[in-house]
Amino acid sequence: MLICNLVFTGTTISSLSTKSIYLDPAISFVLPVHNAEKTLGQAIQSILCQRYTSFEVIAVDDGSTDATPAILRTYSARDPRIRPVFCQKNGLIETLNKGLSLSKGTFVARMDADDICHPDRIGIQLQFMMRNPEISVLGTQIRCFPLPDVGEGFRIYESWINALLSPGDIGREIFIESPLVHPTAFIRKSALDEVGGYEDNGWAEDYDLWLRLYTNHKQFAKIPRILFSWREGRDRLTRTDSRYSVENFLKAKAHYLKLGPLKKSPNVIIWGAGQIGRRISKHLLREGVTLNTFVDIDPKKIGRSRRGAPIVSPDELPSVWRAAGRPLVLAAVPSRGARELIRNHLNRLGLKEGEHFICVA
Repeated sequence: MLICNLVFTGTTISSLSTKSIYLDPAISFVLPVHNAEKTLGQAIQSILCQRYTSFEVIAVDDGSTDATPAILRTYSARDPRIRPVFCQKNGLIETLNKGLSLSKGTFVARMDADDICHPDRIGIQLQFMMRNPEISVLGTQIRCFPLPDVGEGFRIYESWINALLSPGDIGREIFIESPLVHPTAFIRKSALDEVGGYEDNGWAEDYDLWLRLYTNHKQFAKIPRILFSWREGRDRLTRTDSRYSVENFLKAKAHYLKLGPLKKSPNVIIWGAGQIGRRISKHLLREGVTLNTFVDIDPKKIGRSRRGAPIVSPDELPSVWRAAGRPLVLAAVPSRGARELIRNHLNRLGLKEGEHFICVA
């Protein structure tokens, strides 16, 4: 018997389908799995408890050596919507692309083997996408669990990511941090096909996909409800895989800044001559971007230079910006409070976010 309450209670949605559709599912869950015997059953149960039932589950096992294959076979025997695929160890990116290649749905719903979906997740996401054809990627708000394992950093991230709902919110913050929890994503298959699925560029595969979609003018949104429980733990890839390091995130940001906002004019002013500004400037130079000027409030830095570019005060920015031909300004500071102060200052100067300046971190 399925356990459908799991960690969610209360909310319901009227079913969008009265029976399961096996041959032509509207939605394909893509579920990569590797040695997940402890959590896989709960994750699958949360999928099978979806009130919208026209879906398939492409569960791609990436060479598991525990009981994961047996668990997948057991669930597949019970429900033909679960389609397990057993592979040798290829890594996450190949596993995800294998799942995409086998998917039949118009929409792809991501899921991980240690997380839990609300029973109304895909029904609500499908309704939203049908009503908003301009949106390519749709997430949900999340709750991190179990609470004893959720540190201060993840609580801050949870609060930040749950506040980004509209295409404008997400586009404004996309070069600060990944603005969407990957397994909450509900994506038009056509958009994934257009950008070629997942790529291995040396940094986080989900952030790479978001930035590729963004630079291809795809829009993101998020359901303003907690429809997903995201498991925190010491074995999470973000803790153990170097692709998720701060340095590799900065490489990704520099790469897609050059391909997107800096494509027509690879010339930049960086507000912030501290650690983030120094590090992002290094990667921008490697991408062929010209560093025009740094801006900083520290009197010890003003008048000096960094990577061959002069450091000026905020008061000098308007004249420097106009003289340089109005290049893009990157607000490169790690502190949210400092970032808001810079945003306000640039807005007062008449610069528009997304057009004249972008925040990075």
